[in-house]
Amino acid sequence: MNIHNTRNIKPRIQVAILAVVSVALLTTIATAHGGEEHVVGTVTKVSDTAVTVKTTAGKTVEVGFDSKTTYQRAKQPIQKSDIKVGDRIVIHATDVKEKLVAHTVEIGTAPQTKQAAKH
Repeated sequence: MNIHNTRNIKPRIQVAILAVVSVALLTTIATAHGGEEHVVGTVTKVSDTAVTVKTTAGKTVEVGFDSKTTYQRAKQPIQKSDIKVGDRIVIHATDVKEKLVAHTVEIGTAPQTKQAAKH
């Protein structure tokens, strides 16, 4: 092996280490609020124990409720029974025994209708 080949190895190792560290940091940043996962989309099904959401990425995700789950619309508390199919929703959830359980559920305000927008 000549000296010119060994000089090229060190920068490659540095780039590889930088790539690994970058991926680790991005994973940490993507895991929001101390390990909570965000589920964002539209409600397709709701029951007393869970809500099913079609995410903005097109996936279907079920998120359970527990006694500590809080619910709100426009920063005002609401009841779980206020959640309806078609609502836009943002859920902050944790993984409990390989299932998502909601910590907070935020319902979006109703979008302005075309008729109301004309006035």
